[in-house]
Amino acid sequence: MPTFALSYSTPFFGADPDRLVTVARHAEQCGFDALYVPEHVAIYPGAQLGSWDIPPTLPFPDPLDILTFVAANTERLLLGTGVLLLPYHHPVTLAKRLATIDVLSRGRMRLLTIGVGALRGEAAAVGVDYSTRGRRADEAIEVLRRLWAQDESGATFHGEFFDLENVFSYPKPVARAGLPIHIGGSSAAAARRAGLRGDGWMPGGSLRDDEREALWQLVRTTAERADRDPDGIAYTRMGHLEMSTEQVERLAQHGVTRVVIGAPTGEPEEQCAQLTAFAKRFGLGD
Repeated sequence: MPTFALSYSTPFFGADPDRLVTVARHAEQCGFDALYVPEHVAIYPGAQLGSWDIPPTLPFPDPLDILTFVAANTERLLLGTGVLLLPYHHPVTLAKRLATIDVLSRGRMRLLTIGVGALRGEAAAVGVDYSTRGRRADEAIEVLRRLWAQDESGATFHGEFFDLENVFSYPKPVARAGLPIHIGGSSAAAARRAGLRGDGWMPGGSLRDDEREALWQLVRTTAERADRDPDGIAYTRMGHLEMSTEQVERLAQHGVTRVVIGAPTGEPEEQCAQLTAFAKRFGLGD
């Protein structure tokens, strides 16, 4: 049986600290193993994802600040981003922020999931050439890992976008191997990136089952060709509150290791009641 995590939509629930703490603590008590939050750095009129017109005033609180607050008010929940837009962050400063959260949470910053973004205006707002965002992300992943490594000579990297020589960054993550980096995205490029560089893959929800299965196989074959163990790549899928045990069992048969459920709507008391019902259906916390 996969583990279950909760996706908390900060743009819809806001950054109200009481609601956030209530839902996060209740999810932990129910047996959910992790909490994910999304990111958008900048929204603008006309921004669109698929058929959804994003309201330009929709608030997206900073995900790492949100996770730091969640960590301070919980004990066991793993911390995740779904997704952090890696090309829009400098990896040197990001490495320190993520490692600091990991240390303060006693090693719970385990589900960093990155994407490359799909809004040209968002890239422009932070001075990133949209056409280079994939290459920037690939370099940033390597820089993060080198900065987290326990290397007495520091981190050295010379690339197209980032250049550093014998740079030291502290604190280090709790685990000597550094933080896992999961890859989010529903494209072939994202699947290949997961196979080549990722510790996990989390596709989006707007795919047919056969498309998603083909991409998962692309993740695995890409890993094999790169002499990586495909069985070592975690497979995370989005789910929903009405899922049946049969549906989850089918996901497990396809290699899914974690199912992420969107937090229900309503007042916090309603949200918690629905999470309790879901947890009982799947025997979480038993």
